[in-house]
Amino acid sequence: MAAARGFLASKYTREKHEPFSEINVIPLVDVMLVLLIVFMIAAPLLTTGVDVDLPESSAMQLKDQVEPIVVSLRHDGSLYIQETKVESDTLIPKLEAISKSNQKAVIYVRGDQKLPYGAVMDVMGKINAAGFSKVALVTQIPQDKK
Repeated sequence: MAAARGFLASKYTREKHEPFSEINVIPLVDVMLVLLIVFMIAAPLLTTGVDVDLPESSAMQLKDQVEPIVVSLRHDGSLYIQETKVESDTLIPKLEAISKSNQKAVIYVRGDQKLPYGAVMDVMGKINAAGFSKVALVTQIPQDKK
C-alpha cells in the first residue's frame, strides 16, 4: 500500500512540472464570436441619422475625402444639423461654428420627399447665401439599381 501511495504521489508531482503543449483555442473563438455579433449589431447603427424619407434618383454617388456636414429636413418641417435639432434662424450661425467659418465645407441637404420643393430650396438658398459653395442634395438610389 505504501508503494502504491509513493507511485501515485510521484506520478502527480511529475505531471505538475511537465510543460503543457496544447493550445486552448476555445476562449479565442468565444471572444471572436462575441465581437462579430457586437459589430454586426453596431454597424447599422453607425450609419443612421435623422429618419428622412429620401426621394430616389439615378444620379451617381459623390466620392468625398472630407466628412460632410449633413442638414436634414423632416416631413414635419423640423430642421437638423447632423442629429441635433436646430431652429431655422440659428441654422447659419451653427453651420459656421461647426465648419469653423470654412466656406469650402461640404454640406449635404437631406429633404423628406413629402416636403414641398420650395422648403428644401429655401434651406439650400440660406446656406448658399451664407457663402457655402459646396452644397449638395442627398437622394436614395432606386431599388432596381441596388
